[in-house]
Amino acid sequence: MKNDGWDYSTQARYYEKRPNYSDEGIDYMLNFVGANKEDYIVADIGAGTGNLTKLLAEKVGKIIAVEPNDFMKEIGIKATEKYGNLSWINGTGEDTKLPTHSVNLVTFGSSFNTTDRLLALRESYRILKPDGFFVCMWNNRDLTIPSQKRVEEIIKKYFPDYSHGTRREQQADFILNSGLFNHVSFFEFPKMVEVSLDDYCEAWKSVKNKFWDLETSEGKEILEKIIQDIKKEFREGGLNLKYITRIWIAKKKEEK
Repeated sequence: MKNDGWDYSTQARYYEKRPNYSDEGIDYMLNFVGANKEDYIVADIGAGTGNLTKLLAEKVGKIIAVEPNDFMKEIGIKATEKYGNLSWINGTGEDTKLPTHSVNLVTFGSSFNTTDRLLALRESYRILKPDGFFVCMWNNRDLTIPSQKRVEEIIKKYFPDYSHGTRREQQADFILNSGLFNHVSFFEFPKMVEVSLDDYCEAWKSVKNKFWDLETSEGKEILEKIIQDIKKEFREGGLNLKYITRIWIAKKKEEK
């Protein structure tokens, strides 16, 4: 993806601790774009360790996972080795290496925000067949429930200006303003998840942002302090969390 610090080598092994996207949301999205054909081809861009890729591989005819990071791709290949309709290639959102007009659907699962979004939209437009679809999605914690409000307070004790960046922003205007796609639709699918406190804290190690850098001793120390505060707050046991899969779907404009 972008070459400005979006290297997830250190975070890759913790991705399995993240709750996955809503099955209902994935089914709805695939039905919306008409992906129930045997010859339907999906490019999953920024496939990472294969969380979204696995869900798609179970439901579509063919899927190409595009991922630039070797550490993440290695985990993803192992996690998806049972799927005969799936192949992995090295590429980025801005340069997928895929042929023009070669896929029916492009998906970005928690990866669109790591790209130069306009260049990624242009690349998606190029590789999509006529009448193809662009999809970006994130699986966000519901920050309105008491436990996650408290976690936000803990983080802001260390970083008062803490923010979640573009991954929690609405994407419709940006997609439309590119002039490449239209008919943008937005859907939300809530999902209740019960996770152990240890797994919840481990999942925080998969996060990459501008506030703590796990490549530095300082970044590791600060995140460890945050995790210890979370553990003190919630003690033993599990957390009942609400995640919301947010999906934007846009149709490719007719080429002139």
